[in-house]
Amino acid sequence: MLLTHDMPAARTIDPAFRRDILAGLARSPKATPPIWFYDRRGSELFEDITDLPEYYPTRTETALLAGHGDDFATAIGAGRAVVEFGAGSARKTPHLLRAIDPAAYVPIDISGDFLRASSAELASAFPGLPVLPLVGDFTGTLALPDAIDGLPRLGFFPGSTIGNSEPDTAVDLLRAMRRLLGDEAMLLIGMDRIKDRDRLIAAYDDEAGVTAAFNRNLLVRINRELEGDLPVEAFAHRAIWNDEKARIEMHLEATEPLHFHVAGQCFHMKAGETIHTESSHKYGARDERLLLRAGGWEPTTEWMDPDGLFALVLAKAG
Repeated sequence: MLLTHDMPAARTIDPAFRRDILAGLARSPKATPPIWFYDRRGSELFEDITDLPEYYPTRTETALLAGHGDDFATAIGAGRAVVEFGAGSARKTPHLLRAIDPAAYVPIDISGDFLRASSAELASAFPGLPVLPLVGDFTGTLALPDAIDGLPRLGFFPGSTIGNSEPDTAVDLLRAMRRLLGDEAMLLIGMDRIKDRDRLIAAYDDEAGVTAAFNRNLLVRINRELEGDLPVEAFAHRAIWNDEKARIEMHLEATEPLHFHVAGQCFHMKAGETIHTESSHKYGARDERLLLRAGGWEPTTEWMDPDGLFALVLAKAG
């Protein structure tokens, strides 16, 4: 049962995209928010990444979701509205929905075309379940559909997407989720664990070059939507482990001196200068509990794979 939630009409140029990209390119060092990776092509490339042999998070988290259905049913219970933040293709979600028998499902994603297609597939697989796709930026201000008013809610935030935010921003995001979901809410969140440096770098710099294409697609999007003339071929993908901050960083490195334009503004880069496009923070067990508590959530249960690569944490509103 696919129901739509009305949103403002799409604009030719997203003013938030324009603002963030211009501000990020004007910074020193240059950096752009990772949310703008996800136009339709970026979303498709990310789905390809999740199938790569080097990229352990998706298959590890999926196995946890598939293997602990009875645990989820006991800990969460039936009849909640599941609100998924950054739903993408929602490939993992059916395992959770089958386990807990929810009253409704609200997938949220910034890529509207991709979200509507995945929502239609899920609605077909669960014909009795109200599916209410919401196109929007879950890091901003959102209003949930009226259809779930009065229902207890379960936030679902898989993929360790929380790791894309700086710690203080992650705390703010968790607090915003707490306010949006309400006093009786629960949150099921994926957290990628700190592990061997080489394994981490391989997951973000695969041999097939799919992650590199995903990273460079941001430049393609800038050129298309913001009248840019960035020479995409003059940027190299870089994945770096920052041990001090316990995070993988993705960068686009200029391989030669560059002069380009975006939205009518001029920019220069020296050879070797980078645009920092994404961080992916990794957590220890203590770190994840501290982060959740700071964000207004009390951890109650954790599930982890035998190799300690990835954890799913269930928390209740604090």
